[in-house]
Amino acid sequence: MSDVRESAPEDTPARERDLVIDLVRFICLALVVVSHCMMVSPVLHPDGTVTSANTLGDQPWFEPVIWIFMVMPLFFVTGGTTGLQSWRRLTADGGTGFEFAQARLLRLVRPAAALLAAMFLGLWAALLTGVDPQVIQLLATGAGMPLWFLAAYLSAQLNIPLLARFHHRAPWLTFTALAALVVAVDCFRGALPLLAYANLVFLWCAVQQVGFLVADGHFAKLTRSGLLGLIIAANLLLGVVTGLGLYSGNMLVNLNPPNLTLLLLGISQAAALQLFRPELGWVAGLRWVRAMVMVAGRRSMTVYLWHLPLLAAMSGLLLLTDFPKPAAGTAAWWWARPLVLLGVIALLLPVLAAFGRLEERPTASVHTRGRPAAAVVTAAVVVFIPVADAAFNGLTLGLLGGGAACFALAVLLLGRMPERVTANPSPKRQGGVGGPLPAGPSSANVEP
Repeated sequence: MSDVRESAPEDTPARERDLVIDLVRFICLALVVVSHCMMVSPVLHPDGTVTSANTLGDQPWFEPVIWIFMVMPLFFVTGGTTGLQSWRRLTADGGTGFEFAQARLLRLVRPAAALLAAMFLGLWAALLTGVDPQVIQLLATGAGMPLWFLAAYLSAQLNIPLLARFHHRAPWLTFTALAALVVAVDCFRGALPLLAYANLVFLWCAVQQVGFLVADGHFAKLTRSGLLGLIIAANLLLGVVTGLGLYSGNMLVNLNPPNLTLLLLGISQAAALQLFRPELGWVAGLRWVRAMVMVAGRRSMTVYLWHLPLLAAMSGLLLLTDFPKPAAGTAAWWWARPLVLLGVIALLLPVLAAFGRLEERPTASVHTRGRPAAAVVTAAVVVFIPVADAAFNGLTLGLLGGGAACFALAVLLLGRMPERVTANPSPKRQGGVGGPLPAGPSSANVEP
């Protein structure tokens, strides 16, 4: 099948990018932002209390539609594809698992630290100015929702060095073992509810492993009819397990904590990605599309982390004004969604200007020594403590402050990535998956 790629300039080591994967990531991010603008609906009651309603999720037609537009598994499939390729490039240049973990942590923790600090300072100032603590808690809870993705994505990405070794030896056995762990957790989650959160690791690592299979061309070996059959089979099995009442038919319910249904969706989406790769490749090859995807990709994590807090803040401020606020679910409310989306985009622009560069991986001199393994491990633990607390007990104002401090400490522990330069790259590694890293700092759009 055709594959659209972008080659590095001739004067730098070759570094090819799969433009189809970049395009799919851009589409997924856009769908997440748009869907959140259709979900968030704070309601001010006559007694002064404020509640939040998920207007989109309350629609009777929502469940079948979310089967198609639940893109979170696709995020992990594409993350597995690029993550495996990044790991192989790093090891080809003599890198280690700790360096890989350092790069992944830096890429995600730096923009998240800025978000937590800004949320803490903003909500604390609002509290001091007399905003009801209930509203503060509602904003903290809603705006902190993207952090679960950060925890799950980091858990999966930090396991790539280990899972890549298993994948190299026995790819299908590794995937089967992870899928079996997902099913085992689902079987015992009724008796042990807390055990269900183990699938934040097992489930997303299994979906990521599907990305490994995509990266190694296992899906590309299937014919178009074979890919279509795989899509139908995965969705039929999904229909059976939800129809029997084993799982909810609402994929948002299945998201936290995650379960087998999302693995089935991930397989279906990976097959669909391969099935439509020629068409996606043509679209990704358009000059204006490529430019748009590259610009958005360099700031994708900032957009993801900040769009919901900005949406929550904007919605909360509108409650304090006389601006017309149509009742949720009415025709006027739906017609107002494009304006809400434009408002979020307008608020994102200065945020991207102020904090977007935090996504760029800070790269030290080529002579700088890497961080000790103990520092990388400590940074990972420091990051996961507040995130795990938020997952189990909910995000509070105090936890926002503690989380910002923990994330800032993790950034200090991680330092800067030492630059790797390959003096004489072999012809075999001049192109494709085995190519070395580019010299100089890399942006979030470019996998480290």
